[in-house]
Amino acid sequence: MKLPALRRSFLSLALLGALAQNPAAAQTAEANFYKGKTVRIVVGYGPGGGYDIYARMIAPYVGKALGTTVVVENQPGAGGVTALNRIMAASPDGLAIMLVNGLGAAFSQLTDQPGVRFDLGKLSHLGTVSASPWVWLVGPDSPLDTPKKAIDAKKRFMWSGSGPIDGLSDGAAFTCEALRLDCRVVMGYPGSNEAAIAVTKGEMDMIYVSDTSANNYVKAGQNKALATMGRVKSRFFPNLPTIFDALPLDDDQKWIFDLHSTAENLGRILVAPPNMPVERQAFLRNAVKAALTDPQLVADGEKTQRYMDFIDAEATRKATVSVVTDITPAQKKRVQEIVAKAEVK
Repeated sequence: MKLPALRRSFLSLALLGALAQNPAAAQTAEANFYKGKTVRIVVGYGPGGGYDIYARMIAPYVGKALGTTVVVENQPGAGGVTALNRIMAASPDGLAIMLVNGLGAAFSQLTDQPGVRFDLGKLSHLGTVSASPWVWLVGPDSPLDTPKKAIDAKKRFMWSGSGPIDGLSDGAAFTCEALRLDCRVVMGYPGSNEAAIAVTKGEMDMIYVSDTSANNYVKAGQNKALATMGRVKSRFFPNLPTIFDALPLDDDQKWIFDLHSTAENLGRILVAPPNMPVERQAFLRNAVKAALTDPQLVADGEKTQRYMDFIDAEATRKATVSVVTDITPAQKKRVQEIVAKAEVK
């Protein structure tokens, strides 16, 4: 015979109270929940890309920490927006998590891109997997070797990109806005490799890329670096000045660079659907932390220069909220206006 709804509710509250008073019991209950189940790490891009590679690297370690099987599921579409919309609406049972491009998701939300139905600030944040500074590159034969020389050149610069919210194009737009450069951002390149080659060949003047990509291009003699575009130096370019070191910046310029670099620093973040039960979220957060700080995973990543730059869940949440929630309407409008300039071909 079924219990009346009110009695069931009282029993549920009593159970939650007992678990809250006994954290060990709560963790045991969560561990038992995951036994025999399969957890999906969703990637909003196709197989073989950077996000897919990272997800497949961390999946066995997350599975080990959860005591269950973890598989990677590719759901390409709209630059990750389609998959993130699904995660936003999914059951908050802890069986589906997503490795998200924090920069792309944040700017898709801030610029009201068509089809966006997620709120990055309201998702359950599990932690940051890795984050890379971004770098300003020019061609190998460019006469420019400092940001000041670019400003003093007083000419129009052509920047290569793929789409309006791709890191390359929006990074170029923010740089040009902050430094008051005359720029044209040319989109349509399939990816950063093709966009960088266009700069190497002299078809384009400049490109804005992650330091991991920049490291490959510079080592190959394909491009040269002018500055790291945030306050933190790159591990690959320890002697390269940050944009804050390279130039005297006024408050508005600092705000522009800080906002964009904060979004960049969201990096590859792990999220789950919103409204997850507190104990389930805590268990999942602890498992993610254990996985991403596992010495073997960290060593494996270093061998292939796919570094684990773990940031805990709460710090990840606060950084995300600072970008997509705490921004004022006037600041959001400014962001939209800056990104819109990249869309003018």
